[in-house]
Amino acid sequence: MRQELLETVAHVEVNIDYPEYDDVEEMSHEMMQKKTKQVRAKIEDLLQVAKQGKILREGIGTAIIGRPNVGKSSLMNTLVQENKAIVTEIPGTTRDIIEEYVNVRGVPLRLVDTAGIRDTEDIVEKIGVERSRQVLKESDLILFVLNFNEALTDEDIKLFEAVQGLEYIVIINKTDLEQKLDLEKVRKLANNRPVVTTSLIEEEGVNELESAIAQSFFEGDIDMGDLTYVSNVRHIQLLKQAAQALDDAMIGLESEMPLDIVQIDVTRSWEFLGEIIGDTASDSLIDQLFSQFCLGK
Repeated sequence: MRQELLETVAHVEVNIDYPEYDDVEEMSHEMMQKKTKQVRAKIEDLLQVAKQGKILREGIGTAIIGRPNVGKSSLMNTLVQENKAIVTEIPGTTRDIIEEYVNVRGVPLRLVDTAGIRDTEDIVEKIGVERSRQVLKESDLILFVLNFNEALTDEDIKLFEAVQGLEYIVIINKTDLEQKLDLEKVRKLANNRPVVTTSLIEEEGVNELESAIAQSFFEGDIDMGDLTYVSNVRHIQLLKQAAQALDDAMIGLESEMPLDIVQIDVTRSWEFLGEIIGDTASDSLIDQLFSQFCLGK
């Protein structure tokens, strides 16, 4: 991208400094606009996958939530394929959050099994519930577990309210038991979010759940082939600045401003891209690097 911009800037410079060179085609507004749009589109593509790059590097922060004894720990164990969480029939067994990394169809999850969220007088359990609520706010994805064998409660309704506006999947567990849950009401509350039915004890519905997780972020399984991801926060900001500089250049071109004025914005974009790959750096950036870090001079 930098090379394309550099060639554009050089072309304009040649036209300005060496107008007597007849063998050099004169750069037109249309030519410059075409090249600028091409690079702008490539930057946009990188910005579009920047979130995916962060996910592939750090994992999707995924919280398993629900009332006690709906099967959250069983879900954790199923996805991790190990007995990491205690599974009993006693509600409130999980008192703290349990964290584990797992790969689901190429999607890395930073999986957190939370304490069941409910009103409780147990001091230790109450601390776990508060931690669960905090994890809920910080998660990229929420796996909201309900019990097929129990009717919806006020606590379930409050959880639906808590996850509104967030990325979540509803998991209706224990379908091997008698149905007491109103599925139509659940789907209405889910508001077009994915609803998956499972019987974790029978290992049913796991494939459907994994598919829903993959599609929530990547519209299917991850292609780990030749993809370029930008996940560094500073690099993403520089890409945005480079894109803005090209937007400014295109505004100038549409207004038919002189090309030597427009090329200032194109050069700025080239410099921002250069800071990403280390080909150029301003004096202030170099001063900051040496003052902030103990680097060899």
